[in-house]
Amino acid sequence: MINDLESTARIRILGIGNTLYQDEGVGMMSLPYLEEIFKDDSDVEVMDGSTDGMRLLGPVEESEYLIILDAINAGKEGGTIITLQGDEIPAYYGIKMSIHQLGFQEVLLAAKIRDKYPKHIVMMGMQPTSLELGIGLSPANEEQLPKLIELVKNQVSEWKKTL
Repeated sequence: MINDLESTARIRILGIGNTLYQDEGVGMMSLPYLEEIFKDDSDVEVMDGSTDGMRLLGPVEESEYLIILDAINAGKEGGTIITLQGDEIPAYYGIKMSIHQLGFQEVLLAAKIRDKYPKHIVMMGMQPTSLELGIGLSPANEEQLPKLIELVKNQVSEWKKTL
């Protein structure tokens, strides 16, 4: 769920996805590790965005530095780590679990239209191997999770140099 408290953190890490469909939950499965890593860092907020759709517009618009973690369908081999920056992000669409689900790209588009797009934005994630109903990542994606966490840590370190 979205944290309703205002944050003074300069860097927001937003995990999104659906943990009921294996690799679609990679953004959410990353959060416990990142919460532990950044628990004492007041510059970093780790946020659970789940499948909240347009409810994420506020947190996106309030972010100066934003890392989005999600499953990314880029037509690659399952478990491939993908990093998109700035304008690259709308070019790849997150996986929709339902035709009724509002995709995160619509949230980003709304922030752009409202001229409240984050100044620094990176989307990181993995190509899903399996989107079958089930809890937990597929073995290929589970194996890559530590590498994804390391990339997030490196991005935060880079941004902290500019704060």
